[in-house]
Amino acid sequence: MTISKTVETLFARVQTLDFLPLLAIRIYLLPIFYEGAHAKLTGFGALVEWFGAPASQGGLHMPAPLLMAVLATATETAGCICLALGLFTRLISLPLMVTMTVAGLSVHWSHGWAAIAGKTAESTLRFQAFMEWLAQNFPGRFNYITQLGDPIILNNGIEFTVTYVILLAVLFFRGGGRWVSLDYWLARFRPLQAAWLMPEQTGDDARPALA
Repeated sequence: MTISKTVETLFARVQTLDFLPLLAIRIYLLPIFYEGAHAKLTGFGALVEWFGAPASQGGLHMPAPLLMAVLATATETAGCICLALGLFTRLISLPLMVTMTVAGLSVHWSHGWAAIAGKTAESTLRFQAFMEWLAQNFPGRFNYITQLGDPIILNNGIEFTVTYVILLAVLFFRGGGRWVSLDYWLARFRPLQAAWLMPEQTGDDARPALA
């Protein structure tokens, strides 16, 4: 057996596990959107005010803030359910990508790329100077603050937002994954009505779907 044939056989066998990365993406994104949805549901009034308040007051100055808040909350809430079940994964990925894009442009874009301030950032240098002062003058307080880990300065850039959009794009093009999503079983048992839920399958799953 030639080396190329061996490699081809190896990749063909590994391909049977292609559902695992898709499942991992869903699990990774689930707590992120859960936290967002939970915060919006429990603080909906404050969310509407933040969306509508002018930038000079720390708001986003969005048009129709109530409508925008409802759409964002509904999208992230539905996203949690769909990602958990692997249901309508490709469909829900679109509004989630739109929500993340709007958040990135309206909240994070002005802060640049990095989500966490780098070591040479002015905010980090000032914070380090403060921590050094704290360690020298109030060592007890310093130890209390740092005993669970080193504090960092959040830059709030678009890094995480872009990462989430890329992961959602993978789900949009590849679906929720074979075996571990309701989309797979709906497409398998109802191919005429639900084939769009899953992209064309290859390998072991290329056999005709059940009627």
